[in-house]
This record gives sequence, structure tokens and C-alpha cells, in this order.
Amino acid sequence: MSSGDTAFIIICTAMVMLMTPAVGLFYGGMVRRKNIISMVGLAFVAFAVVSIQWVVFGYSLAFGPDIGGFIGGLDHFMLAGVGLDGDGIPDILFMVFQLVFAALTLAIITSGVAERVKLSSFIVFGLLWTTLVYDPLAHWAWGGGWASQLGALDFAGGTVVHISSGFGALALCLVLGVRKGFGKYGMEPYNVPITLLGAALLWFGWFGFNAGSELAADGIAANAFVVTNTAAAAGALAWMIASWIRGKPATLGIVSGAIAGLVAITPAAGFVDVKASIVIGALAGLVCYSALLWRQKKGIDESLDAWAVHGVGGLFGALATGIFATAVIGGVDGLIYGNVNQFLIQLLDAVAAMVYAFVVTYILAKVVDKVMGLRVDEKEEYVGLDISQHGETVEA
Repeated sequence: MSSGDTAFIIICTAMVMLMTPAVGLFYGGMVRRKNIISMVGLAFVAFAVVSIQWVVFGYSLAFGPDIGGFIGGLDHFMLAGVGLDGDGIPDILFMVFQLVFAALTLAIITSGVAERVKLSSFIVFGLLWTTLVYDPLAHWAWGGGWASQLGALDFAGGTVVHISSGFGALALCLVLGVRKGFGKYGMEPYNVPITLLGAALLWFGWFGFNAGSELAADGIAANAFVVTNTAAAAGALAWMIASWIRGKPATLGIVSGAIAGLVAITPAAGFVDVKASIVIGALAGLVCYSALLWRQKKGIDESLDAWAVHGVGGLFGALATGIFATAVIGGVDGLIYGNVNQFLIQLLDAVAAMVYAFVVTYILAKVVDKVMGLRVDEKEEYVGLDISQHGETVEA
């Protein structure tokens, strides 16, 4: 084992852990004052639920011995066989590095339930969703499942994290329905600076997210670090310019563009160079901004935009990986270097992840709603989830 690589991944794991409460802050600033505690709290709940699920059986389902290319076995139940040694880094460190990815993904999906979900129902849903959606997708891409066998590229979670959470959030919001008064009166963000702080922490944590996915402190990790920052900057500027043409460049749009760039570069970070990262980031900003405008036009109340930014951004990033990948960086060429097959593999993988995440999430949400009710009642929604679900309030 390498002590340097081990230290590097420990640091990256801590950085990615910080991204989960950062999502809570990012979302919390965008809801109304009566629901900010609820949104931040959901992120912490997501982290706690996944932390237990992952060490008991989630890690085994994702990284256990392959069963039919779909899921892993339970050989690592309660971390059996996951020890203090390993290839480069300890197995137990790899396990917890993957844990923080899974927790972050569940936190992202809370966008689809903003201001209207019962806490108890979310806990049940979150446990089911991580087990039946996230774990299989992680196995497909990284645990020896069909996608990895086919040669699909997903360096740090374009399909596993972002397509799954984005399209999952869309399915969730369609089951829940719109918030009371949505489209009839203003629902302005309570605290934009809190959202900006969350975005800053996400940008910071993303270096651990992408560079750490190399699992070694080497040149590929350094490249992933640089292209991650470059794509985020390009996404922020592209979204800002596009929104400026339509009106004023809101800071929420600027940071949303940065997140879009970060999402899109995630599957590609270990396979593309810095020139490609500028193109990927800029196009992601424009594509995700267009998705947001479409969502608003259709009156879909997924208003924190996990679908537009993470779902659409992850889908675009997966395809962009198949276009811009270069053997000079990651050993595989993409479409622009003559490898049409890699692009087709990326397309198949992305579409499969999108359909699976949306359909299974929709079914799970319907089942939980039928059994215990997914949404708070009208009175609880009116007074706000901070009071009705937590008995707390933010001082005016």
C-alpha cells in the first residue's frame, strides 16, 4: 500500500463528505424562510441514513461479487472481508470514499421534495432508493456490472450520482405534485448568500470528488483537479452570459452554471484534457440553463433544479465523455478521435441509467405515498416544514 495515496484519499473523503451539508445550504437558501431548516436537515438525514445502510449491506450490493451484471452479492455484509489492507489504499478506505458519494446522491434528490415532504416518509424512501436505485447503478459502473464490462466510462459519477439523482428528483416531484400556491404567487429564495456559500463548498469539495476518484495521488488526479476547476468556471460564465442576454445575470444563475460545469466534467475528468473541459463546461452551462427554462415553461415544480442541472448535466457529461475522451489522458479515445463505438456505449449507458432511475424512483415514490403518505398535509405545508416536522424556526 501507499501511505501517500492513503493520506490523499482520506482528505478527499472528508472533502466529499462536506458536499452533503453543502447541498443542504445550497438548497436551503433557495426555499422560503419557513422551510430552510428542513432542507438543510434533509441533507444531514440523508448522510446518516446512507452511512448505516452502506456499511450494513449497501457497499456489498454495489461492490460485492457480480450477479448477472446487475447487482453485487452480500459477501461483504457488515463489511465482512473489508479490511485494513488493499491495493494502493486500504479496502475500508475505499468503502468509506464510496459511502460519501452515495450519501451526497441522496441529498441531491431532496430537490424534488422541497417544502412538502414528510420526514418519516423521506427516511423510508431514502433507504429504499439508495438500495434499489443507487446501489445497482454503482455496481453497473464501478462494481463489475454490465456497463463496466461493456467499457462505459464514468470517472466519478456522471451516471451513478448525477443522472440518478436528477431524474430521480424529477420523478419524485411528479408524484408529489406542485407546492400549494405554486405559479400563483411568488416563492422567492429566502437567503441567496447561504446558497452561494453552499455553492462555494460544493466547488471546493468537487476537487476531492473528481481528483480522488483516481484513487491515487498521481498525474491523472492532477489532471482531474485542473479540468474540474476549468469546466466549473466555463459553466459559470456561459450561464451568466446567456441569462444576461435575457435580463440581469443573477448570482444564483452564475453558481448554477458552475455546478452544471462540475456535473458535466465529472464522468470525463480522468479522460479529457483542459481544452475539452472548457467546451464541456461552457456547453453544460447553456444546456442546463435551457433545461431550466423548459422546466419553468412547463410549470414543473422541481424548482431547486436537480433535474435541470444534475440530471441533464450528467446526461450531457456522459455523452461528452464519449466525444472528447483522449487516449493521451485516460487510455481511451472518443468520437472526435475516431472511436464511434465509445460514444455509442456512452449513449447506451446514459439512457439506461436515466430510464432506470426515473422509473424505479417513480414506483418507489408511489409505493411510499400509498403506504404512509409522502407529502405533509395542507396545514403543515402552510405553516412550513421547519415547525411542522422539526419544531424549530428561523428568527425573522
